[in-house]
Amino acid sequence: MNASSKTQAPAQRRKIAIIGCGPTGLTAASMLGQAGHSVIVIERQPEPYGLPRLSHIDGETARLVQSAGDVEHALRDASALEQYFFYDDQGDVLIDMDWRGDNSGFPAHIAIFQPEIEEAMYLRAQSLPNVEFLRGWEVNGMDAEGGTVTISAHPWEEAWTGAVDKPEETRRFEVDYVIGADGANSYTRRTLGIERFSYGKHERWLNLDSEYVRDLGDRFTKGAIYCDPARAHMFIPIGKSRVRFEVRLLPGEETAHWEDIKNGLAWLKKQHELTLEDVKPIRNVVYTFDPAIAKSWKQGNILLAGDAAHTMMPYMGQGACSGIRDGSNLAWKLDLVLSGKADPALLETYESERRPHVTVITETSNMLGAVANEDDLEKVAARNEMFRSGNMPPPPAFPRVETGVVHTEADGGLHPATGAPTPQGRMRQGDREGRMDELTGGGFLIVAREDPSAVLDAGARGFLKDLGCRWVVVGDAETTGADALRDLDGDQLRYMETHGFAAYLRRPDFLLFGGVSSLSELPTLITDLRDKLCWTAPQPAAAATESVA
Repeated sequence: MNASSKTQAPAQRRKIAIIGCGPTGLTAASMLGQAGHSVIVIERQPEPYGLPRLSHIDGETARLVQSAGDVEHALRDASALEQYFFYDDQGDVLIDMDWRGDNSGFPAHIAIFQPEIEEAMYLRAQSLPNVEFLRGWEVNGMDAEGGTVTISAHPWEEAWTGAVDKPEETRRFEVDYVIGADGANSYTRRTLGIERFSYGKHERWLNLDSEYVRDLGDRFTKGAIYCDPARAHMFIPIGKSRVRFEVRLLPGEETAHWEDIKNGLAWLKKQHELTLEDVKPIRNVVYTFDPAIAKSWKQGNILLAGDAAHTMMPYMGQGACSGIRDGSNLAWKLDLVLSGKADPALLETYESERRPHVTVITETSNMLGAVANEDDLEKVAARNEMFRSGNMPPPPAFPRVETGVVHTEADGGLHPATGAPTPQGRMRQGDREGRMDELTGGGFLIVAREDPSAVLDAGARGFLKDLGCRWVVVGDAETTGADALRDLDGDQLRYMETHGFAAYLRRPDFLLFGGVSSLSELPTLITDLRDKLCWTAPQPAAAATESVA
């Protein structure tokens, strides 16, 4: 992993280096920075891109954004995406997908303007004195030796062309861990020599992003894909103020033809009867989608995340969601390892948890793409008939985490809710009201119907305090004390009743570690958590008698 540099500057010490400043890197930088670790973020682009690449996140991801930045700022132009349609070539409905829902404190699906998501996380991370951003620089060396990694970076030529104040030196950083979140063409992955498994699909699509010039009503407030054998196309809102039109390029067509804006505008007029009096183009670019998954996500103290680890088709809108999940998963596990509380073996659960999750999403996206892009007329007719008759097999269920840091039941299996997101909802405590995480904070959390302190011995209390795990009691005014969280939406109480939980234990990424039907079972759940975390921290004697509620 050696790469020579012009000057050999002394290495500066940091805990973590993050290569790449997209949604994945920003999530990890903000969360690790908030945990108190020193972070250097190295990004080639001198300024944020400023235009959308992704246009959708789900509610689970919005909750993670809430942990990494000012979510109201991030979603200030966002809108709930409540329906997604599959149409045939005549515009008749094949599938009407109901995307409504709100279990995470946010709509289940959200149309967003990406720069505002990134800005919210960037502003949070940048405000922390222990997080440094090195923009306009690129990594040109990576040496792992003796349990640390030395990163070399120099000014990226394209970012400093013509600049009179271009830095000349190479900067070096000695870090404990590196997160390579540097995109599909990842320098980190290539330097490590990690190959990718490719699904062998290479689709080209024109993205024609536009701002509304005038009010077009609710025509483009839903998502829609036209399964036209002549040429599939689609549209999806980009928050409240913008819309994305996508057009599939056919084999043999020149990319340059479609990146000429006049051709995109001509298609837009023909297909949707829209002109420059209706929309103003802000971006016109052809993307090549090549779904692939890296064969390894970790080599020593260097880890891959986001597009560096996996790329996928856009049909589920889960590319950035998956990267943000990666960043969050890594952040809380690295925090425990860097704090000396958990053995580095905990980091092995990063790939074992995230790879199966991403694989299901990637393969489901591939399947939906194959359905939408079928061009054999006989197969198209059969497909349409299966949809209309209701005989089309449903897609796989959305995945959950089934290995790693999840509670194993006595029979060796998992509870159906384990490894899936827990609810948030609006709560009230005293004179404070807001989303649950705003009142309780992040990290590990025990949610119970009754005060669990009576069933927790000194050892359990000490472990929970060292872990930073709190507990809260949720209920209503008639069944709980004055300090309880009042469940204004009923989300928590419904969740616990549905699954038969007297209490449950939530991970920092808001996934369910496990739940218990009786408070008497809570100590066993806590012991299992300690084991699954590869816990190494000694129990502080003073903490054994302190309440964590």
